[in-house]
Amino acid sequence: MKGLMEMQSDRNFYPDANFTMRLTYGTVEPYKAADAVNYNYYTTMDGVMAKYVPGNWEFDIPQDVRDLANRRDYGRYANENGELVVNFITTNDITGGNSGSPVIDGEGNLIGLAFDGNWEAMSGDLSFENKVQRTICMDARYLLWCIEKVGKCQNIIDELVIK
Repeated sequence: MKGLMEMQSDRNFYPDANFTMRLTYGTVEPYKAADAVNYNYYTTMDGVMAKYVPGNWEFDIPQDVRDLANRRDYGRYANENGELVVNFITTNDITGGNSGSPVIDGEGNLIGLAFDGNWEAMSGDLSFENKVQRTICMDARYLLWCIEKVGKCQNIIDELVIK
């Protein structure tokens, strides 16, 4: 970083905050990664099911989850289009050690958990690319659906205030 700063002394550099506790803010937004490559701001259970590959460690889906998804049994966690939103992306920054951080809306409601950065964010250790860098977040509705429908943990759901 010191070398980059010396070579590009007229440039403002993004602070190196890896593995530190911090607060960041942003908005939920899609992005254009390249010519004709556009990413929506959210993914759904339909997308998860489309990637299903039996026996593949990365794309296998347990039978009970497949059954619920095939019945579209999303309960109160479905959006206005009847979809179960699984993930969404924000313009927030994310760095090593931030996975699992709460994502809170402007009213203080938990709306998700940050867990990864998109491919274009790989340069984030050196520079924040505001046009393409995104934080990938698990949607709180998907988390609650997993707790209630998949895990059958109604006692946990009963203890929460869900808006």
